[in-house]
Amino acid sequence: MRIIKESTLAAFAARHPQAATGLEVWRRIMRQEQFRHFADLRRCFRSADQVRVVSGNPVVVFNVCGNTYRLVCAIHYNTGKVFLLRFLTHAEYDKNRWKDEL
Repeated sequence: MRIIKESTLAAFAARHPQAATGLEVWRRIMRQEQFRHFADLRRCFRSADQVRVVSGNPVVVFNVCGNTYRLVCAIHYNTGKVFLLRFLTHAEYDKNRWKDEL
């Protein structure tokens, strides 16, 4: 999969240094794999959830560093692209404001 844009991961890691290792592991797995649909993705990331946001589009939410952070992405399985949308702490994620912004 192609991650758009990988430099955003570095920015997330700089803001939350304790998540850097988890983000790097996620990046390596995503770059190595070709997921054709959400069920394929769930084989590698069992805790990933697909969520429909206010725009009506589905996004995928990954747990990073256990239950501490959430990485929200739009995945276009047909083109093999992953768009990084948000990186939130558990508390920020639970407020659900991010759903109204996407």
